[in-house]
Amino acid sequence: MRKFDGQQLVVATHNKGKLEEIQDLLRPFGITLTSNDDHGLPEPDETETTFVGNARIKAHAAAKATGLPALADDSGIEIDGLGGAPGVYTADWAETPNGRDFVMAMTRSWTELEAVNAPTPRTARFCCTLVLAWPDGHDEVFPGVMEGEIVWPMRGDQGHGYDPIFQPKGYDVTFGEMDRWEKNKISHRADAFAKLVAGCFA
Repeated sequence: MRKFDGQQLVVATHNKGKLEEIQDLLRPFGITLTSNDDHGLPEPDETETTFVGNARIKAHAAAKATGLPALADDSGIEIDGLGGAPGVYTADWAETPNGRDFVMAMTRSWTELEAVNAPTPRTARFCCTLVLAWPDGHDEVFPGVMEGEIVWPMRGDQGHGYDPIFQPKGYDVTFGEMDRWEKNKISHRADAFAKLVAGCFA
């Protein structure tokens, strides 16, 4: 396991919320974080069919372009009653000509579960794979998971994406009803980050 020993890290994202989340998690290590926006980097095409494959594309593209270590994640929701869909295509299910519509995506997911008469509880998990890549081509991979179930109707206006229909295991509220920072402590990304910190920063 290669340790991170630099002072600067590129977070390979254009998502300001994700950057803030990662800044909060890595604050104890005194590292300067920048994003794709700060370096004028485009979004690379995500052509892989796995979370780790797409995270690798993003991390290595940013590391190569900047000459700095880069951290990328790929995440999504796997719904057992839909054979693991939407999975890596979670964001694609929300795409419209006018941007992403996750209410549409959540409605599609529930409608398809109903169509196949999926058994209850309708188990699902949020998955997040983090890849830390160095300019020399080396990388370290850290997968994270949060188990739970799909509920209907949608509940809560916190969070983003599929949060209003995902109830994490052991809780009686959805991610959409949880305080953002509370959710960040137990989420799939928190699980992956704990492994990243233990492996590369501790």
